[in-house]
Amino acid sequence: MPTNYARFLVGSHRTAASNRQLGWFLAFVAGAINAGGFLAVQQYTSHVTGMVSAVADNLALGQLGLVVDGIVAVLSFLLGAMCCAILVNFARRKAMASEYALPLLLESVLILCFGLLGARLASFEGLLLPFTVVLLCFIMGLQNAVVTKLSGAVIRTTHMTGIVTDLGIELGKLLYWNADCSAANPVRADRDRMKVLGGLFLAFLLGGISGAFGFKAFGYGFTIPVAVLLAVVSLVPAWDDFRR
Repeated sequence: MPTNYARFLVGSHRTAASNRQLGWFLAFVAGAINAGGFLAVQQYTSHVTGMVSAVADNLALGQLGLVVDGIVAVLSFLLGAMCCAILVNFARRKAMASEYALPLLLESVLILCFGLLGARLASFEGLLLPFTVVLLCFIMGLQNAVVTKLSGAVIRTTHMTGIVTDLGIELGKLLYWNADCSAANPVRADRDRMKVLGGLFLAFLLGGISGAFGFKAFGYGFTIPVAVLLAVVSLVPAWDDFRR
């Protein structure tokens, strides 16, 4: 049943399998929004590392306007993560089934706003930064906090630096030659973890390709199917709470 799968995917009861599959799905969403969003706003919005580095570089170059832009982008990402924490903890205190569905439902609404109103939002500026950039940074912070909380900080979906690093560590273990077979603690790769990490990387890449080609073909409207799919999945636990 699709509804049962939605409960499995985003319900409050978490398993390793549900975390893994939701992580892959959200990595695809993040890749699509990040790559397609870049074509829309000429700025990547999923990783704070680049934003902070840009603030430092522009400060050294005396580009104070760009410094303000970077600070606003980081703050937007931060506010997204804060909003997620508030929603999750509120739902947790109320013993709601939509503990993790609520922030994802909010994300779907914001992505839909970006898709339907992106061209108009781009004409509005908040502290020198187009509102579209502020919105995308908020969405990325919101989503990254969701999957971080539900997986116990094991899975990340909006940036690949840590994913590729961890994957490289596991591949190094896999290729390591345990010359002394009698060693008490031989080096062994965690193949299940490699599967999760490889899946996250592949999902983000495929999402990025889809988002880039989607924006090229359909403009801002490329995000609408993504938002609708995310909303459909998230509405099931929310509906369960409403019925109770």
